[in-house]
Amino acid sequence: MNFTLLGKKVGMTQIYNEENQLVPVTVIEAGPCPVTQIKTVQSDGYNAVQVGFGSKKTFNTNKAMSGHFKKSGVAPAARMTEIRCPQEPEYKSGEILTVAGFNDVPKVDVIAVTKGRGFQGVVKRWGFSGGPASHGSMMHRRGGSYGQCQWPGEVYKGRKMPGHMGNVRRTMQNLKIVKVLEEKNLILVKGSVPGPNGATLLVRAAKKIRKSA
Repeated sequence: MNFTLLGKKVGMTQIYNEENQLVPVTVIEAGPCPVTQIKTVQSDGYNAVQVGFGSKKTFNTNKAMSGHFKKSGVAPAARMTEIRCPQEPEYKSGEILTVAGFNDVPKVDVIAVTKGRGFQGVVKRWGFSGGPASHGSMMHRRGGSYGQCQWPGEVYKGRKMPGHMGNVRRTMQNLKIVKVLEEKNLILVKGSVPGPNGATLLVRAAKKIRKSA
């Protein structure tokens, strides 16, 4: 399993690196993540590690989940996720995973849900240039012709049209780790990541590291 943590997007800022260059970074609060359950092929049919993130008050946790956390010996978590593993996990229930696991990791992948933009037209959704802006054109921000007449009498699949924009799961790959602040459970990665401030993120060691980057 690539080392993975649940986290939260704090926001963006900029810092100076060793070469005195100004680098834009995203601040991610990652962990500590308690291991709430270990799944194996023998017990569940597949290998996985279930981790939690954040805190949740006991009276806001139902009895089923309270028993689940009590069995693992951890406090109730606000968010949980399951990470598949090719082999049987080496972790144990109740173990705490922290950002220290990223000290020797050069790059990470960040997975999150993008900002929702609602229903948008083709200009904002796809970057269309639009029609003439003068009076009387009647085609300022329209998408133009979408299909044919009698034959084949339908709109082809994949045509760029107005519709729902954003609020989809996206993965940013090969983001360079600029700094790891263990005492504050923070990771500073170069560039931007999906989602608004406060969004839940999945941060993992990069699977496909580019040698040139």
